Amino acid sequence: MRHVHGRARRAGAALAALLTWAGLLAGAVGCTADGGSGLGSLGKPRAPEDVIAVSPGDGDKGVRPGRTLSVQVSSGRLESVRVVRTQDAQEQPVPGRISADGRRWRPDDGRLALAARYAVDAVAVDGDGHRSARHTTFTTYVPDERFIAYVTPEHRSVVGTGMIVSLGFNREITDRAAVERAVRVSSEPPVEIRPHWFGRDRLDFRPEAYWEPGTEVTVDLRLRDVEGAPGVYGLQYRTVTFTVGRSQVSLVDAEQHTMQVRRDGELLGTVPVTAGAPKHPTYNGKMVVTEMYEVTRMNGSTVGFGGEYDIKDVPHAMRLTETGTFLHGNYWASAATFGEANVSHGCVGLRDEKGGSSDTPAGWFFDRSLVGDVVEVVNSDDKQVAPDNGLGGWNMGWNEWKAGSALK
Repeated sequence: MRHVHGRARRAGAALAALLTWAGLLAGAVGCTADGGSGLGSLGKPRAPEDVIAVSPGDGDKGVRPGRTLSVQVSSGRLESVRVVRTQDAQEQPVPGRISADGRRWRPDDGRLALAARYAVDAVAVDGDGHRSARHTTFTTYVPDERFIAYVTPEHRSVVGTGMIVSLGFNREITDRAAVERAVRVSSEPPVEIRPHWFGRDRLDFRPEAYWEPGTEVTVDLRLRDVEGAPGVYGLQYRTVTFTVGRSQVSLVDAEQHTMQVRRDGELLGTVPVTAGAPKHPTYNGKMVVTEMYEVTRMNGSTVGFGGEYDIKDVPHAMRLTETGTFLHGNYWASAATFGEANVSHGCVGLRDEKGGSSDTPAGWFFDRSLVGDVVEVVNSDDKQVAPDNGLGGWNMGWNEWKAGSALK
């Protein structure tokens, strides 16, 4: 009897121990349900979207400018973040960095590109040591209206000392400060270069004095996705470079009917000219050669003179203003006119032959000229040329020029 009773006691003790361990395990599982630690690490990991938050959201469309791209975790840390932007059928990585505490990733440039698709791949470790990976995509707003800038001078051109960088916009710009911030003009050797707005569709840049020969100038346009007017965004990433070839400044004395041509300060030659007649005098002031034609047509009706003239083969023509002032060859006036009388409709004429000849004063000057050369007129009965008529900005004082910036 004693033997049986002992076995019963041992069986009861084993059962009690089993029940105690069962209770401990049940308690451990209960801790996991309450978000505790210990054996809870054996529980089910959270969904990736509950661990890694990405903004803008997955599948968002037409995301507007001003939204911030971010990847973050509330606990744990980010291991890696890779963002790729697809725009104009080209993929580019979006550079960014994870914060020191590992909780947040932000791009280096916070501005979202327009008309683009973004793909985000992030890996994180949560507070319980579980690793999660998340892939999201979103697309940005596609603007209905865009603006571009037409740049003067041409890329890789060699120009004269008076060249002014001029940007003409195809749309009116109302946020001129935003556009101005997106344009940088620099030079080597360095010189101070400042902008000036003419109205809402033109932005010019120049130094205080004419460029030094040999200067290399770079124009960087970063206008892509810049909002120049409500709902109107820029379209360009573009770089234009040009070189200042040499200094040539010519002085036309309308009263003396002469033009002195100076190269690097030295007198290259004096040419007899005819300037504007008393009824149509030539502008005074500094003008810059912006176009050069071996031969061109000049029709008075295009500049308000009706049918007074229409010459289909004007040789050696160089444009000085947008309103039609040219320095050009003249074969229809008598040779005695040049150096003696002013008979033109506002242009500066040099003796030439029909078809043009390099052996005439006009041909000689044309062969020695560049776009960007300066032609200054003095002692004419007309007013001074306006700073926005052609590249007439040299007629404005430096302080007044600088005051034309939208960035105060």
